[in-house]
Order: sequence, then C-alpha cells, then structure tokens
Amino acid sequence: MVKKNDMFGAEQKVRTYLSKLGLPKDITDLYLALLAYGPQTFSELSRHSGVERTRVYRLLDEMTAHHLIEVQSRYRRSIILAAPIDNLEILLTKKEQELRDLQKDLQDLQEALRHNSLQLPATRIQAYHGLDGLKQMFWNQTRSKSPEMLSILYENMQSRTNLAFFERWVESLERKSATSRSVISENFLRTQQEWYRTHDNKRLSRWEGRYVPDKLFTITHSTIIYDDVTSYYNWKDGEVFGIEIHNQEITDAQRQFFEMLWNLGIKVDKLTFESPDV
Repeated sequence: MVKKNDMFGAEQKVRTYLSKLGLPKDITDLYLALLAYGPQTFSELSRHSGVERTRVYRLLDEMTAHHLIEVQSRYRRSIILAAPIDNLEILLTKKEQELRDLQKDLQDLQEALRHNSLQLPATRIQAYHGLDGLKQMFWNQTRSKSPEMLSILYENMQSRTNLAFFERWVESLERKSATSRSVISENFLRTQQEWYRTHDNKRLSRWEGRYVPDKLFTITHSTIIYDDVTSYYNWKDGEVFGIEIHNQEITDAQRQFFEMLWNLGIKVDKLTFESPDV
C-alpha cells in the first residue's frame, strides 16, 4: 500500500522537476491529474486538474510535443493518457541541443561584432548585484585576452561562490594557460588557510601571490584588472555587489597602482598560503 506521504512527496518532485524544465504550472496540473485518475476525456481532465477546458485543448498540443501524453480514439471520443516519465529524456536531449546551438550562435555573434561597425563606447560601466552577479563578473575574466590578470584580494573566493563554480572557473583559465598575480590582504590569508584546512580543490597553476600587511596598506575589497577592465567587488556586511569599469586609461592606472603594492608585498607559498611576516 502506497503511503499518503509518499504520494505527496512524489507529486512535489514532479512539480519541482517540470518547473525546472520551464513548463507551465497548468501542464504539471494536467500531467498529475492523468497520473492520479488514469486515462480521461477532455471534460474529465479539466474537472480533475482544475484547468479550464478551453486551456486544456491549447496545452495538450504542447504536452504532445514534449511527449508527456498520448491521445487515443475510443468510441468516437479522444482519451488522454499520461506518457511514461522516462519520455522526458527526449525533452532533455532537445534542450541540450538547443543549448549547444545557442553557444555556437553566441560565438558567431561575438565574432560578427568584432568585425563590424557596432562598437561599444570607449567607456562602459556595468553594475552587478547578488551572488549570481559576482559569479558573472568572475566568469567574465575567463574571456580575458590579456597575457596576465592582476588582482588585489580581500577574501577567499571559493567559500562564497561554492566549490563547483570555482573549479569550473579554474579549469577555464587553465585551458587558456592564463597567468595571474595577486596582492593579498591579511584577511585573504586567514580565509584561505581556514578553507584549506577542510577542503581541497583545483588551483591556478600559474598564480603568484604577495602579502601586504594592514599596517602598510589596508585592503577593504577586491579588485581585478585585465584587458581594459577594472572590476571591484564587495560582499561584506550583507552587501553583495560589484562594478566593472571598461576604460583603458583607468585600467592602465590601476596596473601601476598594483605594481606599487606588488613591490611592497611579501611572497607567500601558494600551497600553504604562509608568509614569514604573518
């Protein structure tokens, strides 16, 4: 005998999964009604699902396209049946192909914009909010054409973005053979050491860091410098935001500022993040 809680749990899983696929709630209601009551006529399905009959007719075409239902003719009536949930593999395959097509189209679009007259202004400012916004800023770095990325770091990155995203970010930069140098704060050293006491993850193989004590210069937020971009981001005290400034002169000035701090810095071991002065 199937327990009521088990049935409710299965229904919630169906709702959650179909929602993640981007299907409307009414389609989920129709599919669950078919699972609960078995094969039905249009009128019965409308009554059991709570979906208006005229909308049922419109949605069944979409459900057929997604292989969620089967329609049979019986005694001059159309009967709708729930198709096996395994049929969603077909929809997943289709979405995967659509994603590959979109990725290719994006590459074509980027290439086209590089070679036509639609140029971005010399100065552009982009603001980002929340964790997803900061992830986008980090991912933008992976498209850098600079031979080297520079950064002034206040805090460990992977503890904020989660390990899976961090490792994808590392892998993308490693494929480009990207090199990077970082001026790091006392707080960065602490957060890195705390992280690696309990975690292990992929690391940038071409990274160098130098520690600048707070008594010489207090680092309060993180800065990334590449191409013509200077990025600032902050996630302290409940505030999570960032800003990208696309301007060559500003970025060149930030590179000079970075080199001044770099020359003041003390080399750290990139495996242990230990410095003789800490």
